[in-house]
Amino acid sequence: MAAGFMRTLGAGKVEVLSAGSAPKDSINAIAVEAMAEVGIDIAHNVPKILTPESVQSSDVVITMGCGDACPFYPGKRYEDWVLEDPAGQGIEKVRVIRDEIKRRVEELLLEIA
Repeated sequence: MAAGFMRTLGAGKVEVLSAGSAPKDSINAIAVEAMAEVGIDIAHNVPKILTPESVQSSDVVITMGCGDACPFYPGKRYEDWVLEDPAGQGIEKVRVIRDEIKRRVEELLLEIA
């Protein structure tokens, strides 16, 4: 969801890489539904593993609870967004998580613009 918002709200001004320390086989269907409600299609995204190279090539690294599993490189801006996991949640709860992610993405875009 964060990558979907960043791509859309960043309007081509930022390059977005999305990956996880333990990605699932597919995108959460409820997250896809929640994002579609706000006009963002993430249905065709494919979960990818977070690599040291992707972190090294990034200026800002947003983590969501990966702890020591995430590579760390000095000089990068890191933010750990503590959010509830949408996995196993109903659409009402995922909407709340979605909206919080959007708020944080908007804030980050203002800071890095």
